[in-house]
Amino acid sequence: MKTLRLKRNVNIDLLNGSIFPSMVAFAIPILFSSLFQQLYNTMDAVIVGHTLGENALAAMGAATPVYDLLIGFALGIGNGLSIVTARSYGTKDEELLKRSVAVSIVIGAAITLTLTVLTRFLLMPFLKLLNTPAEILQEAYSYISVITLFTGVMFAYNLCAGILRAIGNSFMPLLFLILSSVLNIFLDVLFIAGFDMGVMGAAVATVIAQGISVALCVIYIGRCAKILVPSKHHFHFDKGLYMEMAAQGFSMGFMSCLVSAGSAVLQAGINGLGYMVIAGHIAARKLFQLGMMPFLAMISAVSTFVSQNYGAGRVDRIRKAMTYSYWYNAAITIGMTLLMALFAPYMVKLISGSEEPIIIQNGTRYLQVVAPAYFVLGLVNNTRTALQAIGSKILPILSSIIELIGKIVFVIVFIPKFQYNAVIFCEPVIWCFMAVELLIAFWRNPCIRGEKEYAIQRMENNT
Repeated sequence: MKTLRLKRNVNIDLLNGSIFPSMVAFAIPILFSSLFQQLYNTMDAVIVGHTLGENALAAMGAATPVYDLLIGFALGIGNGLSIVTARSYGTKDEELLKRSVAVSIVIGAAITLTLTVLTRFLLMPFLKLLNTPAEILQEAYSYISVITLFTGVMFAYNLCAGILRAIGNSFMPLLFLILSSVLNIFLDVLFIAGFDMGVMGAAVATVIAQGISVALCVIYIGRCAKILVPSKHHFHFDKGLYMEMAAQGFSMGFMSCLVSAGSAVLQAGINGLGYMVIAGHIAARKLFQLGMMPFLAMISAVSTFVSQNYGAGRVDRIRKAMTYSYWYNAAITIGMTLLMALFAPYMVKLISGSEEPIIIQNGTRYLQVVAPAYFVLGLVNNTRTALQAIGSKILPILSSIIELIGKIVFVIVFIPKFQYNAVIFCEPVIWCFMAVELLIAFWRNPCIRGEKEYAIQRMENNT
């Protein structure tokens, strides 16, 4: 086994020293990365809403679940693969690290090629299945067809960023994303307002900007993170490693697919309430997703921290890190709840570009009800990510099945009766059930209950 050696420079040491400060230091660049990544879609919504009107904004909203379902599967696989890479880094095995990167490239290429082909046939039928209003159907299709045609671009960025974060480098992906996000804004204005390309211009701008970020990541890895660059022999077929990484990747991919399917089901229920409700909801969801950024940063930190320390056999650090992450969620939730209570109407109006009272009222009610539930959602995501990082594949999927079933019940039973009020309370109620299942699964896991049992299990696995 070749011992891993890596220059520290911009890499955060998550295996030694103080736990919470290192997690925060790792999470801060991810927070800004998430903000700028969300800026892609948010600026699309702002420019489309202000330039093209409410119908175009609703078209983007109607297409979003399709994007999440088809692309989320590929991104979920990428996240699963990077977890294995982080574990390899934790074991200090350079050869295993490079082989895991090689396997990630092969599996990722196969999956994105498959999805790119499938989407050419499934997009329009799926939009119709979701009950997309006829007046926005074609615009929704023009937007999502461009996005899905370049699935590989989005997967490539997330894979590059994921393997850099797996070795503790969360700063460089941020730098590249900032540059591409600024470019995205200019391209949005150019294609939508200048070239009069409609909502399709927003999709083209996003693809080009993300392509630039991919190129920058690849150049940096090739020059400054050569420990991640596999040689030809690292691509040699290793059945055990391929099976392990494929299982982890497909587990997270399938979980993401279930989550996205639940969003698609819920969107179908919202679509039946009319385009005015769709426009208000999409504006509120954009703001909700922006509010999720601090939580997503900690989720990524938890994923890398737990994966590395699991590989190193440091269960004591894993337990402490999870406790810190829960307190972090509580503090951020209080801030977000106050923010939404004071400024939600103004933010909805700013994002939607609309003066319609129903759009502003619905968006405001959604944000003010859902904001306190950020804490529960944070528990769900942190705990589910930690379970995946220690190798659990079935229990995280179970939580997504609970979410999917819950949304189906709401769409069939409650939304027809209570209209948008049911949409507002749907996810917070479901998150509570998911949190109970995941907390029990994680804290009762033999690997987490005691370091001695964990060490014995690691020895058995290695044998």
